[in-house]
Amino acid sequence: MALFRDRAHAGRELAAALEPYAGREGLIVLGLPRGGVPVAAEVARALGAPLDVLVVRKLGVPGHEELAMGAVASGGGVVLNDDVVAHLGVPAAAVRQEVEREQAEVARREAAYRGDRPPLDLRGATALLVDDGVATGATVLAAVQAARAAGASEVVVAVPVGAPDSLARIAREADDVVCPQRPRALRSVGEWYLDFAQTSDEEVRQALAAAASA
Repeated sequence: MALFRDRAHAGRELAAALEPYAGREGLIVLGLPRGGVPVAAEVARALGAPLDVLVVRKLGVPGHEELAMGAVASGGGVVLNDDVVAHLGVPAAAVRQEVEREQAEVARREAAYRGDRPPLDLRGATALLVDDGVATGATVLAAVQAARAAGASEVVVAVPVGAPDSLARIAREADDVVCPQRPRALRSVGEWYLDFAQTSDEEVRQALAAAASA
């Protein structure tokens, strides 16, 4: 299994695996910011489809923010890892507070990324959700839920690399999952990239603006 040079390279490799979707009517590519957007931009360009973002935020366990207990997404979608919440005894009020805080951040980021452009209408569309990889899958599951809530008739998840167990969970919720690299032991998504530098907000804005003008 080969490493990707960077996210743009990963996007071109992923686009090749998504060739059956090229030219499909009603196809909308949705990058998951920030790291999924450079990948999605390459996919959208190759498939001749419009590009937008679907913002997803991890819900951190209070006091252990690096540990995810779920995620929230554009449109108010919430996915909770009930096992983590129960095992750590996270109070319902604390969960609610974290959900509200991250939903506010989702709204802020959407405005920052799009400016005055409205989100693309997903009603009846095939929503192609793209990220730079899948480890636990919590954020992608929240994105799938959000796309369905927005009216997408079909939801497809596409990532360059992913953990097989997480991809199997996502496959139970999505209509299709496309992932060229499925290592049996995936410690982190970043280990599959030679350059995994953080994507900036400005890069996301530029990608969306370029797609909109095209």
